[in-house]
Amino acid sequence: MTVNIDFPYHVDGRGRTATTDADDHLRDLIEQVLFTAPGERVMRPDFGSGLAALVFEPGGPELVATTQHLVQGALQQWLGHLIAVESVEVSQVEGALTVEVGYVVLRTRERANATFSRSVP
Repeated sequence: MTVNIDFPYHVDGRGRTATTDADDHLRDLIEQVLFTAPGERVMRPDFGSGLAALVFEPGGPELVATTQHLVQGALQQWLGHLIAVESVEVSQVEGALTVEVGYVVLRTRERANATFSRSVP
């Protein structure tokens, strides 16, 4: 049996490291890829997507296309052995970034959608 540590890291009610099920763990992994900036992890300097940096770029169809391509490429690179990305929708409203990812879980062949939102300082 695989134990999946919940993200963000926290302690559960028993005083132990909190764990989660496989589906939530996969969602947590996607969130980590999306919102980790390249260079942020010491042992994996190329990990992440750099998504948050794009919030400050001027909007428009070019930015949307670039962001979708960037996110899809990062997810394929880091999680391609776990998921097949079917769609990426990105929106930016007043400093809040929302990303919706449609994917297939390769282990079960089930389709899933996950929405992530982050306010950028």
